[in-house]
Amino acid sequence: MHEAYLEGLWNEMVKSTGLRLSLLALTAILAAIPLQAQSQEYVPPRLPGTQLPDFNGIWQTINTAHWDVRPHAAQPSVYPEMLGALLAVPAGPGVIEGGEIPYQDWALEKQRENFAGRLTRPTTRAINESSGDGEAKCYMPGIPRATYMPYPFQIVQTAEQVLIVYEYANATRIVHTNAEPVSPALSWMGWSVGHYEGDTLVVEVTDQTAQTWFDRAGNFHSEALVVTERYTPAGPNHVNYEATIEDPEVFTRPWTISMPLYRRVEDNAQLMEFKCVEFAETFMYDHILQSGEN
Repeated sequence: MHEAYLEGLWNEMVKSTGLRLSLLALTAILAAIPLQAQSQEYVPPRLPGTQLPDFNGIWQTINTAHWDVRPHAAQPSVYPEMLGALLAVPAGPGVIEGGEIPYQDWALEKQRENFAGRLTRPTTRAINESSGDGEAKCYMPGIPRATYMPYPFQIVQTAEQVLIVYEYANATRIVHTNAEPVSPALSWMGWSVGHYEGDTLVVEVTDQTAQTWFDRAGNFHSEALVVTERYTPAGPNHVNYEATIEDPEVFTRPWTISMPLYRRVEDNAQLMEFKCVEFAETFMYDHILQSGEN
């Protein structure tokens, strides 16, 4: 009875069949507008004098991958009895497709050892090269870690090369897009060769030292690491960043992380200095100074 009453009320309000059809047509048109808007791909501005997408600008991520690229709960700081809530680890949903890193069995155990020893003091060269988080030592962070550390970075693009400058530790790298020169040696930031696929900048990064980690949680790789990055403009102030990780010596299969990059749009946006070497000197060399005093 209730349904019949509502139907009768509707028929009283809309007696004209033509009006009813018009309302239905208008509803269909309004429903289709968001779908049409979504189907239109963003067309970025062009680099002057070229048909390449323009990536110039200062960019930064907003996530917690710096602490752990995997999904993780909030955690206390290393010394909560001294620091309280200061330097505690914020929770994060992770940036990995599928949520987990496909470690080989031995490598998963190594990751746990890395995390437990992340603040190991480098009292010998052997310990320095095998233990501890490079960030504590102010070592350059490698790729992709440099992208999602909590510091901005700047892209300076030309028709032939792309320079990426990171605020952390003054790290830099050049992406060669006009040629494929051979890497001269292993390095902290690796060797980057890129090309464009439509409006996406694709960069293959090789020859990184194994001492760079993916995060503060001890997630790591070997010297066989190959990182394939994809930078895709998603709007005037957003770039979709994706990095596929391949390392058959450590992982059972390739895996991918993804996140948005946000343009810093404030009027005074700029890279500031973060020369952290002086912050790490006591941590790195105090044992040498102490032995010299004795």
